[in-house]
This record gives sequence, C-alpha cells and structure tokens, in this order.
Amino acid sequence: MTGIRSVRIGFVDQHGLVRSKTLSSAGLASAFANGITAASTLLSKDTSGHTVFSAFDADGGLGAAEMAGAADIIMIPDPTTFRVLDWADDEGWMLSDLKFKNGAEVPFCSRTVFANALQRAESLGMLFMTGLEIEFHLFKRSDITAGPLTVNQLNVGNQLLLESWADEVQPFMRRVQDHLARLEIRLSTIEVEYGPSQLEITLSPGIGIGPADSVILLRTAMKQVARRHGYHVTFMCRPQLPNSVSSGWHLHQCLIGTGKKSGQNLFLPPDGETTLSETGKSFTAGLLRHGRAASAFAVPTINGYKRFQPYSMAPDRVAWASDNRGAIVRVVGSPESGNTHIENRIGEPAANPYLYMASQLHAGLQGINERLLLGPSADNPYTDEAQKFPATLSEAIRALEADTTLTRAMGEDFVRYYIGLKRAEIVRFNHTVTDWEQNEYFDLF
Repeated sequence: MTGIRSVRIGFVDQHGLVRSKTLSSAGLASAFANGITAASTLLSKDTSGHTVFSAFDADGGLGAAEMAGAADIIMIPDPTTFRVLDWADDEGWMLSDLKFKNGAEVPFCSRTVFANALQRAESLGMLFMTGLEIEFHLFKRSDITAGPLTVNQLNVGNQLLLESWADEVQPFMRRVQDHLARLEIRLSTIEVEYGPSQLEITLSPGIGIGPADSVILLRTAMKQVARRHGYHVTFMCRPQLPNSVSSGWHLHQCLIGTGKKSGQNLFLPPDGETTLSETGKSFTAGLLRHGRAASAFAVPTINGYKRFQPYSMAPDRVAWASDNRGAIVRVVGSPESGNTHIENRIGEPAANPYLYMASQLHAGLQGINERLLLGPSADNPYTDEAQKFPATLSEAIRALEADTTLTRAMGEDFVRYYIGLKRAEIVRFNHTVTDWEQNEYFDLF
C-alpha cells in the first residue's frame, strides 16, 4: 500500500461509535492473521464512558466467561470496508467484527447482530435493501480551545429548502461531498432543513450490511472533516440551542428476492393494486406490531424522544399510511416505476445503524412468518385511534422487555445487556439537576 503509513482498525460499539487502534502498515499482515486485541470492558460502558457491568466477575458481569477479569476480545478486520481517509494524510481505515479468543462470536457485537438478521432473511430467499435519509446540524465553532464546546448557528431557520442558505453552506458541504465520494459514499441530495443550521442528506439504496457501514463512515468523516475546518457537525437529535428543531433518520426499506425471484422487489403490488404486495403488507404489519419495542433501537437516547410531538412530521402513534409524513410507516414509490417501498420515520440520527436496521428486519420478517394482516391506513395519523409511541426512553425499554418475540430474534443475551446499558444512562439522567429545574425552582422557592 504505497503512501499508506498507518491504518485505523476499529469496531462499532453498542452506541454506534467507532473504537479503534492505529497500526503501522507493516502490522497489517499480523492483524489479518491473528486479529487485534481490545479490552472487553469497552462493551460495558454507557455513553459517558462509565463501566456499567462488573467486569472483574467470573462472567465479566455479562454472563460471558470469556470476558472474566476484563479479558481481551479480538477485532477481526473486514477488508471489504477498507477506505483511505484523505483528510488524515491518507491514513487507512477499516471496520472489524468481534470474536472471543476461542473463536466464538461476541454476542454483544452490534455488527454481528445485524449480520445474523441478514442471514435470517437470506435463508428465506430475501435480501434487505435500505435507503438513508439523515438530518443533522452544522455549526461554526466559536471556541476551539479546550473546555466546553461553543458554537454559532449559521442561520435562523424556518426556511425549508431556501436556496440562499444552501449557498451559504455550499463551500463546506462541497468539501464534505468530495471526501465522501472518495470513500465511495455518494450523496444523492443535500437539503436545507426546517431548523436553524439543520441539513439533510440522502444516499442511494443499497443491499445488506453496506448501508449500515456507510452510516458509520459518513458520521465519522463528517465530524472529523468539520472539526478540521472550524465547524461542528452533530447527529444529536435536538441540540439545546435557540429555536432548534429535532433531527430524524428516515429508513427506507424493502425486500429483494433471490433464486427464482432474483432481483425482484418483493414489495411490488400485483397489477391493479397501488399499495403493497402481501409480503410487503405482512412486513409492514410486523413493523407496527413490534414498533414500540423496536423504538429502543431506533431512538436509543433520552434526547431523541423530545422529537415526537403532534403535527411535527414526526409520528406520535403506531400507524401506517400511503405517502403521509405523519405516520410511522409511510408507503412510497409506485408500481409503475418499480420502486414501491416503505419508509420508517421513527429513527434518530444518533442510532446505531446495525441495531436500528436489525430490529426493523427482524420485526418485518416476523410479520411475514406470522402472515400478519395490515390494518387500514391512518389517513389522520395524529388523531386516528392507534397505540401511542413511547414518550420516553424508559417507556421504550419497558416495551422491549415485554416483547419476547423481538427479544428472541435480536438475541436474549444481547437484549438483556442492552437494557442494562440504557437503564444505567436513565439513572444518571434522573440524578442530574437540569437547566429546567434550576430555572424553574431556584428563585421561586
């Protein structure tokens, strides 16, 4: 690898963040032959970096004897993910999967969780196709010294798709677009969103694990390039800044056939119908049946639930509709163009893509397996009778805990582990004095 002096090899942790080691290019042969060790305690940490589970117990606190005493896990590099980070002096970058030292899969590896879901679909003669539509905020850094990050908003918002504001961010976004293209991530659109400093990007659809890998690389690249040029990109759902508007991640999805149905869009309705095939209807019914539980993976942060407000183009109840942005599941595309598919609108941009996509796929496949019937569409999605979407992360976690079907599909050990992590975050939040409390009570009482 001429010109490549070092390579970052990492894995995606439970929160969708990359944990990596940098190897000299001379060490790559050994990395492919033997893997790279990392402390298993990385899997035990919440979003603050605090270790949640008892790492020095005989089972590592997670029921896995291989993790006893904070033992090592092994990163196995996936060469198909190799890219060159041109903004980092042409440093290499590669994702890996996690194994124990005995060669067994680590059940807490989120990339493996999604790979297992994809294998389930393939065993049924189906491939999972997803398209990405992700919102984020772009700010100018006002203080680049050590200490709390301070930023300036680039516009005042409330002007969806206003060209003059698109022109204002064009120089930076063109730089990002060029870097992403060299990483083989080609943006379909760049759009000015509704809120201050808020943008949206869309990517062309892809099959399998590739789109999830692309989300990881996209978020990593955008944050690093922004930091190097005096900007700050955040995929936090709702920043605490004046007039901020929540960001979402809309996941477009359909199933593609294999074997005799190779390449066919299995969601296309038969002639004369305009919504979905029977397969598509059952898949959608599965998403709705398990929608409250799956929200724990699609919206994994406390902050993300601030987004779900009536009449905000973010859903507040479990319903579907044709081309209606107020429903959780929106049927889009057309039989004439051959691109009929569904869009799930619940996700937040900070979600771990492997867990978000895996939960969607398992829920949909379960609907197909049980031949669930799709009820009537919600033509008035904010007023029609339907089960309410969880209002908090705590409620979502309780829904996941109660959904034994989705828990079995995602892996019972993994779900117990994930719930433990999220409950630790909720406890920390509940013990923290917020700005609202200070402003509400400090002077009053």
